[in-house]
Parts: sequence; C-alpha cells; structure tokens
Amino acid sequence: MTQDVSHQPYGTPETPRVAVRGEARLEVEPEIARITITVSARGTDRRTALEDLTRRNATVLDLIKSYGDPVEKLETGSFSISPELTRHGRGERIRAYHGRVHITAELNDFTTLGELTTRLADLELTQVDGPWWALRPTSPAHGQARRQAVLEAVQRAREYAEALGARLAALVELADLGAENADPFPAHPGSGMRTMAFSTTEDAGAPPLDLEPQRQTVYAQVNARFTMTPPQL
Repeated sequence: MTQDVSHQPYGTPETPRVAVRGEARLEVEPEIARITITVSARGTDRRTALEDLTRRNATVLDLIKSYGDPVEKLETGSFSISPELTRHGRGERIRAYHGRVHITAELNDFTTLGELTTRLADLELTQVDGPWWALRPTSPAHGQARRQAVLEAVQRAREYAEALGARLAALVELADLGAENADPFPAHPGSGMRTMAFSTTEDAGAPPLDLEPQRQTVYAQVNARFTMTPPQL
C-alpha cells in the first residue's frame, strides 16, 4: 500500500519536496490621512469652562463636517474637565477649571487636509496633531503584494528544481506569514508618520499647508512547499 505523500513530513526519493519563501515589498501612495484635534477651555468656574468647551467643540465639528465627502470618519474621543488647585494658606483652593476634548478625523483628499488643518489651527485654544498616512485595509495594494510574494515563491522553487534537472510537480502547502500593515495607523509617532502641532495663530486667513503624502510600504511573505520530479543527479 502506498502512502499519500501529501501527509508525509518529508519527501521521498521518487517525490522529493522543495520548500521556499516568497516575499514582496511595494511602495505606494497613501489613501487616507488622520489628524487629531484637541480643543481646550479654561474658566474660573466649572460652568464657564464647560460652556466654552462646548462652544469650541461645536465650532470644530461644524468646520470639519462642512468639508463633506473628503472626511471619511469623524469621532470624538476622550473628554475631561478638571480643577486647577493652588495653595491658599495651609490648604488648597480651586483657581480655575480646565476642559479638553479630543477629536479624530480621517480624510481622503490631501489638498482638503492641508486647508482644513490650517483653519483648525486658527481656532482659539485648538491643537492639531498629525497627519498619520495610511492605506485602507481593503486597498488593492495588499492583494498585489500577496500575489507578487506567491509568484516569487513559485519562481524560486522552479529555479531550485531546474538546478537539479527536475521540474515542479504539485503544490503541497502555501502558508501566509501575514504581515502587511496590520495596523493602518502607527500607535505612536515614528517613521510611519509626519508630525505637526499647531495652536492659535495671530494671522487670519493663513494659506493652506502644502502637505507631501508619505509613501506607504506594503509587505507580504509566504512559505510554500512543492513536490518535484526526481532530480537528475
């Protein structure tokens, strides 16, 4: 009785195996960019600080929403309002209240991004950070990288077989090592992003920022195992 070679850990003299790795690395233009906006307020009492923060937050949201389709995502993150304490004799008293709200926006039009960023930076007590450049998880670039990795694995296995006077017979296993852009945005500032931070400016109508999108690296890697015809040794 003959045993199915596909269930054997190794090849046989009649059906040898070859194991290879295929890799692909592409550099492509980003599809989306993310910025974070921090809106702040300060008041001598809690109500004043909260009202100012609510007003400035609404102004920021209305401005971002006014750009329509180029804004793919708009989300409000953390909100805080806290007292600032100062020494008063042997005790402490509240000197002021500070409020903050964090907003995240993702855009697909980088000309709009430069204009919006400048206008946000002109707002009172508003800070802008970013942009973080990225591809969408559904970007065709991911599939292109995977296909290239598979083609490289097949080509490499074929070259090994031909060096032995053999040819590939069948694919036994194809394993994805996975890995292109698992997180579409970096978790912390680093090589995957350009960084800018702005606060209130004195000049009205500042010209839009000219932002140069950072090309994204897409990486794919596979392991492949093939059977081949007996070599001519």
